[in-house]
Amino acid sequence: MARPKALIVFAPGTNCDEEALYCFQKAGAHADRVLVSDLFESQVDYREYQILAFPGGFSYGDCIAAGRILANYLETQLADLVREFVEKDKLVIGICNGFQTLARLGVFNADVGRITLERNESLKFECRWVRMRVPDNADTIFVRGITDIWMPIGHGEGRVLASSPAVIDSLMADGRVALQYAPHYNDGEPLYPENPNGSERAIAGLTDTTKRIFGLMPHPERFLTAGHCFVRLGTHPKIPANATLGMKVFQNAVGYFS
Repeated sequence: MARPKALIVFAPGTNCDEEALYCFQKAGAHADRVLVSDLFESQVDYREYQILAFPGGFSYGDCIAAGRILANYLETQLADLVREFVEKDKLVIGICNGFQTLARLGVFNADVGRITLERNESLKFECRWVRMRVPDNADTIFVRGITDIWMPIGHGEGRVLASSPAVIDSLMADGRVALQYAPHYNDGEPLYPENPNGSERAIAGLTDTTKRIFGLMPHPERFLTAGHCFVRLGTHPKIPANATLGMKVFQNAVGYFS
């Protein structure tokens, strides 16, 4: 089977597009990095791609709110973009700013209410390594084979909030909570700074109803080898030497089309 094609969409202010490009290429996909305006001007046909990625950074300087301008751009100028990938059994991933963008498009809302990504509870930009676990009922290709994983974070607006407790209950029951922050050293409830932004139920990643759109605040593209860990493995925080690499997320996405 031909290699799947991954489309990495970036905007002014995006700063993790090159890393996402590299990850998909290393995972075995043919990947292209495309400016969002080039899609609007039809210089690139997004229908030729099987994977759509919105990488991290600060699209349009996070003016007004993180991801809002890019989301408005997509909604008004490229309304069929995300729909194309959802309706044709393709995959979409949004990392950090990409997650914020997709959330502002409403793709993670539930029938009983909506999900938003708000300013961190600490009111600070949070940058550190975090530990996460995949809930037992998580049902998406992106986290298949992952139970416990470390990744770096770097965001100021990553707090997952719901319009009512019923929304979170619905997401949990449906297997749409794909990642949750976990304590570094024990099995208790992760508190700050282990839950870096105050997200409800310590949510770090979500999927849409199809389970093929995945949004997460941590950066898998920043932990592809042990050398990317800016604290020595085996020291604080205690990231195990055999820790699952973020590359697994990209390999899962590419492997979906094998």
